[in-house]
Amino acid sequence: MAVSVHTGTASAAPEVGPEVVALAEGLGVSHQAAGERLRRQERAHAVLAALPASVAPAGVWFDEASGRLAVAVTTEGAAAVARSRGAQAVMVARDAETLSMLRGRVLALITPEVAFNTVGVDQRANEVLVTVDRTRMNAATRRFVEAVSSISGVRVELSDGGPRQQAGEVRPGNPWWPQGESNCSIGFAATDANGGKHFVTAGHCTNNANQPAYGQSGNANRIGTSNVGGTRSVNGREGDMGVVAVTEPGWTLSPSVNTWGSSPVTVAGVAEALVGERVCHTGNTSKWQCGTVTYVNETVNYGGGIVIEGLTFTTACSRGGDSGGAWLRGDKAVGLHSGGPAQCVSNPSKDQQSIFQPVGEALRKWNLTLVTGSGGGDTQAPSAPGNLRSTSQTATSISLAWNAATDNVGVTGYDVYVNNALATSVGATSATISGLDPDTAYSVTVRAKDAAGNVSAPSTAITVRTQPGSGGRTFTNGTDHPIADHRTTSSQVRSTATGTAANPVRVAITARHTCQEDLRVRVVSPAGWWYNLKYSGGSTCTPFPGTVAYSFSPFSEQASGTWTLEITDTGTGDTGVLDSWSITL
Repeated sequence: MAVSVHTGTASAAPEVGPEVVALAEGLGVSHQAAGERLRRQERAHAVLAALPASVAPAGVWFDEASGRLAVAVTTEGAAAVARSRGAQAVMVARDAETLSMLRGRVLALITPEVAFNTVGVDQRANEVLVTVDRTRMNAATRRFVEAVSSISGVRVELSDGGPRQQAGEVRPGNPWWPQGESNCSIGFAATDANGGKHFVTAGHCTNNANQPAYGQSGNANRIGTSNVGGTRSVNGREGDMGVVAVTEPGWTLSPSVNTWGSSPVTVAGVAEALVGERVCHTGNTSKWQCGTVTYVNETVNYGGGIVIEGLTFTTACSRGGDSGGAWLRGDKAVGLHSGGPAQCVSNPSKDQQSIFQPVGEALRKWNLTLVTGSGGGDTQAPSAPGNLRSTSQTATSISLAWNAATDNVGVTGYDVYVNNALATSVGATSATISGLDPDTAYSVTVRAKDAAGNVSAPSTAITVRTQPGSGGRTFTNGTDHPIADHRTTSSQVRSTATGTAANPVRVAITARHTCQEDLRVRVVSPAGWWYNLKYSGGSTCTPFPGTVAYSFSPFSEQASGTWTLEITDTGTGDTGVLDSWSITL
C-alpha cells in the first residue's frame, strides 16, 4: 500500500493571553473555551453600547447558551430593533419603570427592625427578588414578608443565613493590614490628577480616618495611610469602597494582578459586569476564584445598620480576608470584593454567593485613574476634552459644552464632574446639570471614556455660577394627617421639578405631638430610597416644637415624581397631627 506523506511547515498555535490562561484555570476549562468565552462577552458589551435609547430594556444579560447579549423588552418594536443590532430579544411582561416602582414599594416597607438580606431585580425572571434570613425572623420581618409576598411581581426566598462583610508592591490581590486589624486585600492601583499614588479597596476596611496601612502583619512595612482626612471611605447606602494613599518610599503601583500561581493578568481598563458573564477575583484567603455574575444593582443588608446599594452577586467562592480584593472580567477591572458567605458551597443560593462593589463608582467618586498596562487589550486613554465652557445658566442648572476628545479605538462618552463629584455621564459633547443651588459657584471638569474602558485626564477646570434664585422648586402638602401610636403616617407631594434633586434636599415639617422623642421621621424618594431625618429615642417626653427644618444629601435622585414623608410613632399614649410639610428640591 502506498502511503502519501505531506511535508511542510507547521503553523504556530495562536498566542494565548494571560487573562485567558487565568480564566481557564479558574473555571477548569480549556484555553480555547476560555478565550472564546471572553471574546463573546466583549462582543455582548459592544452590542449593548450600540443599542439605541428607544429599546429601553427591562433587563440585559449574557446568555451562555447562545453566547450573545440578551435584552428583555415589552414591545415587538423594541424586540425588532434589538435583533437588528445583534442582540437576542426576550419578551417580558414588566418594563424597567414597573420593576423600579416595585423595587421602590418593597424598599418603602423596610423599617430598621426588618431582618431582610437583599432586595433587587432578577433581570432574567423579570421580577423583584427579596431574600430574608429565617433565623432572624421577628414580628416586623414576618409582617414585611406577608406584605411583599402579596405584591404581584415580587418573589420572596428564605434562607438560613445572610451576606456578611469579610473581614514591596501595590498589586491587585495582595494582602494589606489596617493598623491593629486583620488583613484585607488590595483592589486596584490608581493615581489622582496630581500623580499621587493610591489603591482602592473595600470601604469596611477603611472605616477609620488617617489609619496607617501596612504590607505585613504586626504593623510592619508601612504602605501609607488609609482614608486620608476621613473623606476617602464609604460603607453605607452609597457603597462599600475606600482609598489608601501610597506615601512611603519604595512602593510602586502595579497593574499586574496576583493570580496566585497562574499567569498574572495585566489590567487593561475598567468595565461594568453583566448578569451571566464569567468573572474572577483575587484575594489573600481564597486566592484566585472564578464564577458567574448572577445579580447586579442589589440592595444588601449586612446587619448592624449597614445597608448598601448597587452591589453585584457572583457564584465565585470567597472568604474572610478577601475583602477589597480585585474582581475582573478578562483583563478589565469590574469590582472590589465586599462580602460573602461564612463558607464556600457548591451551587450556592443567592444568600451564599460572593458580593462585589463596582470599581468604576469608586474611581469616579474620588476622581482617580486606574493604573493599566500593556499585558492585554488596548490601553491608550483618550485625550482630555478641550475648551470646556458654559453655554447658559439658570438658578438651578448650568449647560455645558466642550470639544471632542480623540482616541485610538473611539470615544464612547464623557463623565462630567461638579465639585469633584460625578454629576452625569453623556454620549455627546454637551450636558445640562440640574438640581443646583441658586447664586452658587461650581467647579466643573470633564473626562472622556473609550470603548476599551480607559478614561482620560480631566479637562481644564472652569468655574460656573448659577443665576440668583426665585423659588419654584418647593412643593407642599397642607393636608392634616393624624399621628397615632405604633402607626406610620404618610403624606405625599408631587414634584414637577426637572433634573437631579438638590444637594442638600431641604424639608420643613409643621406638626403637633405630645412626645417628639417617640417619633421617627424619614423621606422616601420617587425611586424608593429612604432618608432618615429623625430617629426616635429619649428618656423624657417633650412636645414637637411647631415647625422644624431638616436636610439630607440625596443618592443621585431625580427631582421629579412623588416624594413621601413618613412619621412613625413608636410610643404609647401620645397624640399628634401632621399639619403640613414641604420639600425643596
